[in-house]
Amino acid sequence: MEITWFGLSCFRLSERGLASIVTDPYDHRVTGYEPLRLKADIVTVSHDAGGHNNVEAVKGKKHVLTGPGEYEIGGVFITAVQTNGVKRAADEPRNTLYVFDYDGLTVAHLGDLRRVPSQTEVEALGDVHIALVPVGGGGGLTATKAVEVVSLLEPGIVIPMHYGLPGGNLKLGPVNKFLKEMGVASADPQPTLKISAGGVPDETRVVLLSYTKS
Repeated sequence: MEITWFGLSCFRLSERGLASIVTDPYDHRVTGYEPLRLKADIVTVSHDAGGHNNVEAVKGKKHVLTGPGEYEIGGVFITAVQTNGVKRAADEPRNTLYVFDYDGLTVAHLGDLRRVPSQTEVEALGDVHIALVPVGGGGGLTATKAVEVVSLLEPGIVIPMHYGLPGGNLKLGPVNKFLKEMGVASADPQPTLKISAGGVPDETRVVLLSYTKS
């Protein structure tokens, strides 16, 4: 499969013969990034905020998922789990976390997760091969909490998201702190991640994706 990052929490996931997905498309007026011009079969929204819910930026969509449930669309199995719940703080969004199963290769998009989940909540997600994890605070996990979540999920690959970029409007921390806490001395951003189920490493590895203008 192929994973491309368009800034903040927005990714495009695609695999030949299976449904394509765009996660958390943003309103460029909120983020300060370039306007999104994407195409996909499925759009997922973690929570109702301008940095995550601009579904109109995605053309050709047949399904828009905005809440918890289990879905099978275009050969992709999707498990959506609500986090934060009824006891969330007044300023805490009702976040939806998604796990996408592409022929046995699982990708978890944590959305605007703010809390470190319990062991029971983690086990309910099943095996996570690739985790898309917010690391810059500002509504999502801080770098320190993100490292805690990674240690619980134990994915083969971690792709950081929701961190500050030059020219952005949002007050988010840089990715460097997360890399340092993960013990990564340096990481060269790559334009996309192309991987198959057999290519997932046994030990957790951080993959830094470069911001792609759609």
